[in-house]
Amino acid sequence: MRILPDPRQAKPCVLVVDDDQAVAWAIAARLGEDFRVVGVLNPMLAVQRAREERPGVILCDIDMPGLQGDEVAYALSQDPATAEIPLVYLTSLVDTEEVADLEGVFGEHPAVSKGASTEQLREVIATALGLPEA
Repeated sequence: MRILPDPRQAKPCVLVVDDDQAVAWAIAARLGEDFRVVGVLNPMLAVQRAREERPGVILCDIDMPGLQGDEVAYALSQDPATAEIPLVYLTSLVDTEEVADLEGVFGEHPAVSKGASTEQLREVIATALGLPEA
């Protein structure tokens, strides 16, 4: 008998790096139908978890204890196994209307507000994954 792939593994993986577990749970609840969402609370473990999970995209908080979002992005960029994974900054520093003001502030990485709608989150992730528009 053939072993079929795990359907949970067939969904694109989104790795959420945020020191607030409630944020990772909320994103997983909002995106779980379309994506396999994995959270990591300790930014020091982001590279290791990215190597293990092989996500299609990483949502990374900007303001965290231990490592800031830009330090996580730099660490990911220095590891050949994670360097090509698209990263999107996840922030509560601005609301959804002000996110456009952050364009270019974090280099090539886009940003999305933690207050973004589910549709806005899906759109940002789909763009990062290079998925065609519906």
